[in-house]
Amino acid sequence: METKTAVRFMLQKQSSLAPERDSFESDGREEGDDIDGVRLMYIANEGDLDGIRELLDSGINVNFRDVDDRTALHVAACQGQTDVVSLLIQYGATVDSKDRWRSTPLEDAIYYKNHEVIKLLEKHGAKPLMAPMHVKHAREVPEYEIDPKELDFTNSVYITKGTFCIASWRGTQVAVKKFGDEVITDETKVGAFRDELALFQKIRHPNVVQFLGAVTQSSPMMIVTEYLPKGDLRAYLKG
Repeated sequence: METKTAVRFMLQKQSSLAPERDSFESDGREEGDDIDGVRLMYIANEGDLDGIRELLDSGINVNFRDVDDRTALHVAACQGQTDVVSLLIQYGATVDSKDRWRSTPLEDAIYYKNHEVIKLLEKHGAKPLMAPMHVKHAREVPEYEIDPKELDFTNSVYITKGTFCIASWRGTQVAVKKFGDEVITDETKVGAFRDELALFQKIRHPNVVQFLGAVTQSSPMMIVTEYLPKGDLRAYLKG
């Protein structure tokens, strides 16, 4: 059985799908002052294996969730704490648990490029969310497809709140538009994604931002374009 508190775990790296990882605006849910319910998450963040064993042996729920539905396994996956991930799984941690933004420990590990954690989670049955444009055969994968593991969001900042962010791709700064997991089950949004992708492929002009590729075979789906450091036209005209 999972338990949940009103306390929010805020240290270090946050959910890969959170709209703003460096600041969380209140959504009306109350945060508590008692951090006892999330101490497992804190020591998972620190990599304290003995402390984790002591807490779990005392009866603390390995699948305990904070106010954002995040678990100790989410935290360990974000931080690349492979030994902690292994220990939590041994104690029965749910490998495909989703936080309030529908991010799983595997999605977090992929986002932060924690490759050993990715292998460990996949070994224990974790699977990335299937994108609606996923194809069955390799020959059907679009030429523009980008491997999401090549996108480095380590020092990412948002260009437009909740929409575009800066990332590194093959050593080059790029702009990435990410589509949340809600797109997967919304046919209208999937259609809009397809239309936007088709439009980007048709437009090639020196005065238009260059389309570099997209992630369509896994979730979250993304569109990758060149990064323009001087901002967008609207901001320029207003200035």
